[in-house]
Amino acid sequence: MNSSRTTSRILEDVKINVKMKLSGLWVALMFFYLYRDVLGFYAPGHLEALIAGEVAGIPITQVFLLGSAVLMAIPSLMVFLSLALKAKANRWVNIILGIVHIAILAGTSFVGEISPLYIFYVIVEFVLMALIVWHAWRWPAREA
Repeated sequence: MNSSRTTSRILEDVKINVKMKLSGLWVALMFFYLYRDVLGFYAPGHLEALIAGEVAGIPITQVFLLGSAVLMAIPSLMVFLSLALKAKANRWVNIILGIVHIAILAGTSFVGEISPLYIFYVIVEFVLMALIVWHAWRWPAREA
């Protein structure tokens, strides 16, 4: 083997379409919602409170369950809609729903017990939502 000869490889850096980035961010956000909820079951007293019909002191009612379902439906639908909508509508839907989710996160961040795990998930979810808004805001314009 010839050790005096070195070869260097230049790796290709593929440009990812903004629609793919947004869809992937919504997927990641949805997984983080689910992981946070599932890992929350391991917190002492959490399952007992659920069985008793409350979450963080809030009664589990049909309205609460419907609100939770709508909150989870948005990222689920946005995975597809970020790929399927036309650019102008796509941009504004991602900006608006990203901001709405940031507001919901801000409003619910101080409900219940605040643990280091919870703070970690809130920070990561905020970063993912901010990236959704940022990528949608900076949507590349088409050359005329």
